[in-house]
Amino acid sequence: MTDNDFLAERFEAHRGHLRAVAYRMLGSAEAEDAVQEAWVRLSRSDTREVDNLGAWLTTVVGRVCLDLLRSRRTRGEEPLDTWQPAPSAERDPADSALLADSVGLALLVVLDTLSPAERLAFVLHDMFGVPFDEIAGILGRTPASARQLASRARRRVRGVEAPEADLARQRRVVDAFLAAARDGDFDGLLAVLDPDVVARTESGVNSGAAGVAAGAASFAHLARVARPALVDGATGLAVFAGGRPERVLAFAFAADRITRIDIITDPARLAELTVEEV
Repeated sequence: MTDNDFLAERFEAHRGHLRAVAYRMLGSAEAEDAVQEAWVRLSRSDTREVDNLGAWLTTVVGRVCLDLLRSRRTRGEEPLDTWQPAPSAERDPADSALLADSVGLALLVVLDTLSPAERLAFVLHDMFGVPFDEIAGILGRTPASARQLASRARRRVRGVEAPEADLARQRRVVDAFLAAARDGDFDGLLAVLDPDVVARTESGVNSGAAGVAAGAASFAHLARVARPALVDGATGLAVFAGGRPERVLAFAFAADRITRIDIITDPARLAELTVEEV
């Protein structure tokens, strides 16, 4: 195998993730062009000192998408009917779940109203867990500025999602999840988790109902002190200390099952949330 073949093989291992990022950023067929441009730049670069190729490629795709979004602003927005979902083939299940989650026309409309910098900060951080210091490097701004951009975008996106929420149905699902987690009931957890559920923490992503259920069942001690809460208006869970949330679980739902769990413990991120015990 030649060096170029080896590099191509490593790139293909990340293609599904890169495609998911690009489609979230661009919402159009340009996403495939962005992924291809990432390959061109990789093939021309010396990556022997790159420790994390996936992060390096995500940064490249982010910069390419940012340039395309800025160019789009100068020539006028593309019509929404040019957007198509990414092809289903060759995609990792975790990437499929991330891509499918919340990509409706309403969200796409809102994303198209964001500035290129807001869109990049929101998509990379909130949807793919890229740290703000890396996003800051792409934008040429400080991490604090990148955080503010994501927060501003987040408020606009949540304004679209909130009217569609059915809090009573969400509460039933969350109550069942909490009861099963407290009892270490693996089968009970599987019953309320979507098969392709994704659980995200500040340290990484866990995907698939079996893996997420196993993780939840192993934290029964935390489940015993968790309480139902409204997290930015949606049903979630929180562990409080001194009247303040020190751990928050935010959920996304589909067909009365949990499709995503965001486990938030970072004080700066917690400070951005509105958490009310119910």
